Amino acid sequence: MKDVIYLDNNATTKVDPEVFEEMVPYFTENYGNASSIYEMAHTAHDAIEEAREKVKNLFGAKKSKEILFTASGSESANMAIRGVLKNCENKHIITTKVEHPCVLNTFKELEQEGYRADYIGVDENGELNIEELKSKVTSNTALVAIMAANNETGAIYPYEEAAEIVKSINGNTVFFVDATQAAGKIKLDVQNTKVDLMGISGHKFHAPKGIGALYIKEGTKISPIITGGHQEKGLRAGTENTPYIVGLGKAAELAVQYLEFEETKVKELRDKLEQGILEKVKCAKLNSRTKKRVPNTTNIGFQYIEGELILLHLDEAGICASSGSACTSGSLEPSHVLRAMKTPFTSLHGSIRFSLSRFTTEEEIDYAINTIPVIIKKLAEISPFQKELAQMLK
Repeated sequence: MKDVIYLDNNATTKVDPEVFEEMVPYFTENYGNASSIYEMAHTAHDAIEEAREKVKNLFGAKKSKEILFTASGSESANMAIRGVLKNCENKHIITTKVEHPCVLNTFKELEQEGYRADYIGVDENGELNIEELKSKVTSNTALVAIMAANNETGAIYPYEEAAEIVKSINGNTVFFVDATQAAGKIKLDVQNTKVDLMGISGHKFHAPKGIGALYIKEGTKISPIITGGHQEKGLRAGTENTPYIVGLGKAAELAVQYLEFEETKVKELRDKLEQGILEKVKCAKLNSRTKKRVPNTTNIGFQYIEGELILLHLDEAGICASSGSACTSGSLEPSHVLRAMKTPFTSLHGSIRFSLSRFTTEEEIDYAINTIPVIIKKLAEISPFQKELAQMLK
């Protein structure tokens, strides 16, 4: 395989070698079923509980028993939303227009099942309309779901403030946060908030794919959506995936250790990439200018140039990036996030997300800064909007 400059870490991340090393014994040596009674099983059970403690620390939770292991961020979101609504008679639910599909599509299904949903808007920088949220919460509101950070723009949402507002209006409303793109990038501290539920996905911070977690504040009424055995205190049936849970625990431990590095070195490299592109490419536009962004993400619109063409040429040059959410990048429809932000049509179809990790190097960023302008110049020469681009690129 050719050398790759991987700038799509919001889609997935490489498994940290330390994480992989921690997992290996639970495939080949300590492979016992954690629910059995013999010593090998006890080893697996203890490893799971140790991982639960580490994941608790990543969430900033009070008790490890508040952590439930799932298979993904999508399962965590479905468990939170549907698991809560099973215990609630109210039929009003609220989310934002820029949520990940695992939340938006679940809400769309719930509307077909008789729920009434409101979708809160954002401004041109992707910042949440708090006043609109205030106006929508009622005595009939069962659940509010607001993400911690947006997967496409990196914009950080004031979920702590939002939770306070919601609870002050209706103390019975359950508040869920999808923190998939926040975990490992910014500090989480659920025990000092009004948040009831928070979901994460391991493969977004250097654990393997196929493992996630859901924080459930003690006392929150929630029912399982996967039924069967007694695992996870009866909330999620199925034999525990010990190696992956161990991997998630190690990744969570490392993520806490690297938070300062994310905020300094990773942010510096992100800013260098962003500034380098904007300086060298005159038709480039930063889609979200908010300072409240996770440190690894930038979303840049290249006006009058087709995003899929940009991605194909980036791939040929050995650069991996994305036109939006990994779950929707196969669609020809423009990003629902950028549409909600009212991003101009001129750059809507040509917007590219670049997302870094702690494994991104300065040499890789330098290569990207030198390569991307060449690609854009080539595509500008064959664009149907050559006249408009010629004025911009003078």
